[in-house]
Amino acid sequence: MKTLNDFNFKDKKAIIRVDFNVPLDENFNVTDANRIEAAKPTIDKILADGGSVILMSHLGRPKGVEDKYSLRHIVAKTSEVLGIPVQFATDCIGEPATTATVALQPGQVLLLENLRFYKEEEAGDVDFAKKLADLGDIYVNDAFGTAHRAHASTTIIAQFFPTSKCFGTLLAKEIESLNKVLKNSQKPVTAVLGGSKVSSKITVIENILDKVDHMIIGGGMTFTFVKALGGSVGDSICEDDKQDLALEILRLAKEKGVQIHIPVDVVAADDFSNTANTQVVDVKHIPEGWQGLDAGPKSLANFKEVILASKTILWNGPLGVFEMPTFAKGTIALGDYIAEATANGAFSLVGGGDSVAAVKQFGFENKVSYVSTGGGAMLEMLEGRTLPGIAAILE
Repeated sequence: MKTLNDFNFKDKKAIIRVDFNVPLDENFNVTDANRIEAAKPTIDKILADGGSVILMSHLGRPKGVEDKYSLRHIVAKTSEVLGIPVQFATDCIGEPATTATVALQPGQVLLLENLRFYKEEEAGDVDFAKKLADLGDIYVNDAFGTAHRAHASTTIIAQFFPTSKCFGTLLAKEIESLNKVLKNSQKPVTAVLGGSKVSSKITVIENILDKVDHMIIGGGMTFTFVKALGGSVGDSICEDDKQDLALEILRLAKEKGVQIHIPVDVVAADDFSNTANTQVVDVKHIPEGWQGLDAGPKSLANFKEVILASKTILWNGPLGVFEMPTFAKGTIALGDYIAEATANGAFSLVGGGDSVAAVKQFGFENKVSYVSTGGGAMLEMLEGRTLPGIAAILE
């Protein structure tokens, strides 16, 4: 696996695929610069070597050229994060891009305009990829969030750099962290899978059953399992057509010696609202008109025991509707247990949009080993798929 350390970038122009798809407010100010900050170590290394940097990214889902999706809006924030003025090319190919890259001096950074202003980017067009490739000497992919897409800038471009392509610091760390769970894990390994639907996690569950010792099922998925086992789930979210699948997962887990931990009690509410009436009930006896919206105290005590005995922990999905403070206690408690296990030497990886949001919201970001930056890409790796953006660098 080639990384930045395999190259000296002195007098080289590195063209880097970054993921600067950042949120903007109505005045086009960046409201969360995490993705820009995540790319800084890669950029710093290339500049320190005496190279120059050409950054390419998408922003949003534009239909053709739309000013609200112009990357010019993020130039000031990128300059602030990097600590140097960032130049901007008003196009990502053609004369503006060529002129700007030719003039680029060692130590300088250039940001190209939004790749998705061209439909050829998402189509994986070879000619478009060649035009991008012509701008740089070395190709660096540091965009894990788009590594599962076979787009021109994430995958196709790599073929024009047969010996001069590598992973950036962020992407290398993502691969290494996922491999610590999937390939080189210290046992016991525990996966915590939350979220609302079994159907969205089924391939993940199937793929990781061979790699884990314990699996904690939480969130809305709980109730499909509970109902399949003959419980009454009241008005809780439930995929009735996935009950056979839930039983099959339980059967497979037993066959493979994996212990599945399902909540035994829940915080139930008489309405999907932060101000609803609540009661703690047995998970198998949720009254009609009530719905389970968080894990209960007995469940959390069980989960704590499993987490604190684990050496490797994967967390994908919250235990309850954490967006409402009334039903956030289970997810916060889980974060506390994982933080404690991590402090005791366990390796913990958090990934998937809702888990990452919860980790940031409740201040666990620096208390776990690694927080993944790519929701869809991470899920596909957990499903055992080879991501096109990663395969293109390894070829």
